[in-house]
Amino acid sequence: MRYALPSSNPMRVVLLTVLIFEVVIFGLAVPVMILVSGISAELAALGGGLAALLALVAAGLLRRPVGYLVGWITQPIGLLLGFLTPAMFLAGGLFAGLWLLSFVLGRRLEANVHGE
Repeated sequence: MRYALPSSNPMRVVLLTVLIFEVVIFGLAVPVMILVSGISAELAALGGGLAALLALVAAGLLRRPVGYLVGWITQPIGLLLGFLTPAMFLAGGLFAGLWLLSFVLGRRLEANVHGE
C-alpha cells in the first residue's frame, strides 16, 4: 500500500509522535477558539474534539494500514481548524508538513533497505 509504511520502518515511531502531538494541540486549540476567536463552546469542542479524536484513533491504529489512512485524513482536518481559529492554519500546516516529510523519509529508508 502506497499510503502506509511497514511496521519495521523506524519512521513509524516519528509518525506516531506527530499524531500524539496533534491530539494535544487540537485539544488545546479548543480554549483558544473560544477565548481568542470567539467561537461558541459547542462548535469549538466539536471541531477540536473531533480532530483530536481522529488523531488519537490514527495513532492507535498505526500498526495497521488503516491507521495510516486515518492519519492522512487527519492532516487536512487540522488545517481546516484554521477556519475556526487562524493560528491552526500555521499549526495544522506544520503538522501536515512533518507528517509528509516523515512519510517520505520512511519511504526512502524502505527503498534503501530493499535496494530499489
